Amino acid sequence: MDFFSFGNIIVYIDKFIKFINSIFFLVLIIGLSFALIISPIDYLQGDAVRIMYVHVPSAWIGLSIFSIIAIGTLFNFVFKIKNLYLFVKSLAPIGLLFTCLAIVTGSLWGKPTWGTWWAWDARLTSMLILMLFYVFFIITFKIFKDSEKLPQILSAISILGAINIPIIKYSVEWWSTLHQPASIKIIGTSSIHSSMLVPLFLMLLVLLLYCALIFLMKYKTEIIKIKKKNIKRL
Repeated sequence: MDFFSFGNIIVYIDKFIKFINSIFFLVLIIGLSFALIISPIDYLQGDAVRIMYVHVPSAWIGLSIFSIIAIGTLFNFVFKIKNLYLFVKSLAPIGLLFTCLAIVTGSLWGKPTWGTWWAWDARLTSMLILMLFYVFFIITFKIFKDSEKLPQILSAISILGAINIPIIKYSVEWWSTLHQPASIKIIGTSSIHSSMLVPLFLMLLVLLLYCALIFLMKYKTEIIKIKKKNIKRL
């Protein structure tokens, strides 16, 4: 039980922050070197294809974080685990950040590729909807922070938002969109060459480390706020 106390959690958070700081810039340099120098240019898109190394990992992270938030919110609603409440609250702004980054980089990539900054196709529209669910989720914390209805409202938003996740994933298969089908497949053969796949996963690692760093600092801040509130009540 002592391991899960706020005091011990802060100690472990500080250790993880130091570890990430010690390797982050090295991984960043390696990732950028592969993405900007070593990886080849596309014969049609030219250097614009390099936007993929930020756009695709950002989209993966935005989708993954909301999935984690949905699961964590439902578990918190059922089991009333305080740490899970702080966990999803700390994750939400990061998910919003990477979802917005995916949308912005997608627009930057779309202009030279499709000839337009934005098109209301299924993938783009469903990503915009995901961003709105993140906004609703964060605003709900602000408005209903002391309300007993907060867990129910968060659970409702999470469930509705989670329904949008498979729509984003399979939109290119269900409807006619500007996006190409998935090039990377967990089951089956991926159509992307290793010269682009390696930089892609290196940049994914870079963004995941950055994501973890922001999350740990945000989570630590939320824990400190709770501790200060408890001290004031004494």
